[in-house]
Amino acid sequence: MLDFSHLILAQNSPGALQAAWSFLQKGGPFMIPLGITSVVGMMAIIYKFFALSQQRVIPAELAREVAEFDKYIATDRVEPILEKIQLGDSTLARLANVVLKNRGKPQQEISQAVEAYSREEAAALHSGIGVLDIVITVAPLLGLLGTASGLVTIFEGLGDTTDHIAVARGIAEALSTTIFGLTIAVPCVIAHGYFTRRIDLISARLESLLSALAHTCQGGKPNA
Repeated sequence: MLDFSHLILAQNSPGALQAAWSFLQKGGPFMIPLGITSVVGMMAIIYKFFALSQQRVIPAELAREVAEFDKYIATDRVEPILEKIQLGDSTLARLANVVLKNRGKPQQEISQAVEAYSREEAAALHSGIGVLDIVITVAPLLGLLGTASGLVTIFEGLGDTTDHIAVARGIAEALSTTIFGLTIAVPCVIAHGYFTRRIDLISARLESLLSALAHTCQGGKPNA
């Protein structure tokens, strides 16, 4: 059986692009800052997806090894783990390296050292979230501003025409900026909630792993 799906897509794609372009043109000059806002929001979402990937934050293999660090010390197999931690290619590795640099000290001192360094890592985890906050706030406001500007223009010209259809069409076009602004804000709100929740889970997991590692390294030095 022949597959004509690609032909259908080819026929529909130009029409969809033309409709989208027509929609943007109807919105007037406010579509330009809205378009820039949408690009910024999309870039922030893509950046956070990569920045919060498991390999960059808490690699599964390293997390397992850190959780069982005391067993590796007992069997004298700690050297490969130390090499991974010293590479510092993940959030967990960098914080675990702080623990190892303070090994032999009381657990409270180790925890204080980790807490001081973790502020930088926390700032890195939250980078980009502020951009989403701005986009979520600005996009709907720009949309409303564009709509208000369009409605003012329409109402100023009401005395020059009695064509109610034309007036209704103008109002519909003016509302297109509000639609576009909300279309930008909604996915950013969803992404913001997802990333915030993921950062909370990452922070809790890091705290658990590092607390166990600090307990293992207190008052004694692992083989290095």
